[in-house]
Amino acid sequence: MKKITLTVLAVFALTFANAQDKKESVTTKEIVFGVKAGYQNTNYAGDAETDAASNFYVGGLVDFHISEKFHVQPELLYSMEGADNDETNLDFIRIPVMAKFFVGEGFNLQAGPEFAFVAGGGAIKDSLKSMDFGLGLGAAYEMSSGLMFDARYNLGLSDLNDDAVAFGDAKITTTSFQIGLGYRF
Repeated sequence: MKKITLTVLAVFALTFANAQDKKESVTTKEIVFGVKAGYQNTNYAGDAETDAASNFYVGGLVDFHISEKFHVQPELLYSMEGADNDETNLDFIRIPVMAKFFVGEGFNLQAGPEFAFVAGGGAIKDSLKSMDFGLGLGAAYEMSSGLMFDARYNLGLSDLNDDAVAFGDAKITTTSFQIGLGYRF
């Protein structure tokens, strides 16, 4: 899993570095690269009874300009998640693919699927499935300077329970609320 994660990150970094050679403005590019990071409040849902935890995420994005008002933005994020207990913490590599609809100058609404892979974590990781699927909903404001601010709610749709002995037939899903800052090149 570590080799796959490192390979994906290396390919993304090379693509990102190659994009820096272009000198067009943010508003005229058809493809824009960027970085983002932020705070997130995460927890388990379903039948899990846990307290939320404060965590962070960091990663990159590619924004494909489909039309003036519609963009598609895949992201590659390293995300620390879990509940308020070190044993329940998990590290994910998340790949959200957000459809963005611009409703005003720089302001957009976002929605799309998220694919995630467990990249590490506490003792609970051996009792949970290694892949998660979810839905992200959010909003963002993008300035012409490249600076952007966003907020997103992520709802895990997959049942992560993979150990009937440890958790019985309990359904375990993930949730998170993110507030972030980014820069588009």
